[in-house]
Amino acid sequence: MNLKDYAREILEGGSLNSKLLTIPRFDNDFQREKNRVYNCPVKPGRAGKIKFSSKQIRFPKVSSFIEAEKRSMALHFFANHELLAIEMMAAFILIYPDDDDTLKLKKGVLSSLRDEQKHLKLYIERMKELSGLEFGDYPLSDFFWRQMSFLKDPAQFLSFMSMTIESANLDFALFYKKIFEKYDDFKTSKILEIVLNDEIKHVGLGYSWLKRWRDDQETWDYYKSLLPDKLTPARAKGIIFNEDARRKAGIDEDFIMKLKDFRSDFVVTDRKSWKKDII
Repeated sequence: MNLKDYAREILEGGSLNSKLLTIPRFDNDFQREKNRVYNCPVKPGRAGKIKFSSKQIRFPKVSSFIEAEKRSMALHFFANHELLAIEMMAAFILIYPDDDDTLKLKKGVLSSLRDEQKHLKLYIERMKELSGLEFGDYPLSDFFWRQMSFLKDPAQFLSFMSMTIESANLDFALFYKKIFEKYDDFKTSKILEIVLNDEIKHVGLGYSWLKRWRDDQETWDYYKSLLPDKLTPARAKGIIFNEDARRKAGIDEDFIMKLKDFRSDFVVTDRKSWKKDII
């Protein structure tokens, strides 16, 4: 199996096994394919319990995490985010041209995809241990995937995936790591520590490439110009702001401070009632 066929199996396959497929080595690894054009599907393949749902459920309140069922419900949300990232990274490998820059970047994206598969497995195993919950027992949102149609080139993809979604997870992973510790769930806390450390690498990958491509623009301005309509840098932050993780990712101090100071009406990063939960 070559890299592109592997990515297609992940993206188009309907089963969880397809999404978690691992191949130690590929045929013709990272060779340019000039005449191969791939049209991104409207939605990734998902069948049975892992199909997208239009139903919406609320994320459990932190105060309810004393119950194992609520903690596993939170992990179900996290697991779907990981699966969406896996599918979008597989799409990245398939839809963008194989020029010299992008081929090099695809190696980094493949490494990130494998990390996301690891995270998904950890979440699925842990939520089953906590309460018997299986992936797909709650409705699964397609919000992240809906942005794919706006990501016309690798720079736009990195601005959304690495510098927005994964950037926010630098905050969420640390916040919930401490929350799980508060309820003496150190096994789940350790999983979130693993996720956090991997996300630092992923954000660093995105930032290094945007900085490389920015020409004479400030990286911050370039990043903002690449975001899909109706999305702002507010989406790149969580409940707390993890400056240290961003520095470890290699992000310049000016960018960090501009992100930290950015304000909008996005409720997740401007919900005063959550301040009491911050440790």
